[in-house]
Amino acid sequence: MDFAARITGTGSAFPKKRVTNDSIVQKLSKLGITTSDEWIRERTGICERRISDVEKPEEHNSSLGFSAAQKALEMAGKSPQSIDQIIYATCSPDTPLPSTACWLQHKIGADHAWAMDINAACSGFIYGLVTAEKFIQSGQVKIALVVGGEVLNPILNWEDRNSCILFGDGAGAAVVEQVPSDSSRRILRSHLRSDGNLWDLLCVPAGGSNMEVTPERYAQKLHKLTMKGKEIFKVAVKTMADFALITLKKNQMTTDDLDWFVPHQANLRIIEAVAKRLKFPMEKVLVNVDRYGNTSAATIPTMLDEANRDGRIKSGQTVLLDAFGAGLTYGSILVRW
Repeated sequence: MDFAARITGTGSAFPKKRVTNDSIVQKLSKLGITTSDEWIRERTGICERRISDVEKPEEHNSSLGFSAAQKALEMAGKSPQSIDQIIYATCSPDTPLPSTACWLQHKIGADHAWAMDINAACSGFIYGLVTAEKFIQSGQVKIALVVGGEVLNPILNWEDRNSCILFGDGAGAAVVEQVPSDSSRRILRSHLRSDGNLWDLLCVPAGGSNMEVTPERYAQKLHKLTMKGKEIFKVAVKTMADFALITLKKNQMTTDDLDWFVPHQANLRIIEAVAKRLKFPMEKVLVNVDRYGNTSAATIPTMLDEANRDGRIKSGQTVLLDAFGAGLTYGSILVRW
């Protein structure tokens, strides 16, 4: 290949409303469901999350993506008109159609870009980043904008305390540019996979073309997220660890060569178990799930942006991104910053 892809700018955005565990405890109590701040922290490591007010246009999914994208473009020194491609990773789109990527293109004024959504759930940003890289390597794209954004609270089942406590809303963005193939600062390797046999571990049964949301299905909450937490935990830990090692091996590296590990922020217990399996120190694992919860496709780009802006991630360092999501989908990317 004559070209490689490099992340040159990052950005993130969250709704204003902070929802603490105590707030959720009170909400569930009104529904007759018992839980506690201690119970949530012990099982998830989450203390609070941000929740969008979907009645406010500025807190729609694409609006959060717009704010994150503006910050990423500013860091990269690029204008919206310079973007060739917009990839928006989300499983909670503004509308079934048009795509949230087209809503973002409209809002940001990226007149020369073509835009599309990717739905790989929590793996979405990694899928989007790999897709952008391949278009850049082909020479068809010089500058791509990759966004991972979610507004999940409307599809949560607030009568299921095992799932509703986990999720938050937010968006993260990255500007990805074409660089020479021998550039040291670039995306180095990636590894993607899916397993549709495990679709029922995390899904929203109704709302698609094969199951309309009728009054009966609405009452059954089939339009809400359902999750088999114990099964997901086991699959996630093994798969994320395996994919991390595969991607490193592809680049003839080991965990000793890593400066930072950025896992999908699903649950602190999963993150700790993956780090233990990799024999990787937690002090080199970037974590923000305690403050934002699981923001699905937004977890990795928002964590990247935070660590990029506060100086933890430095030029020339090696960073491994690693995720799993509904589908099930899996992916990891090795980046030289």
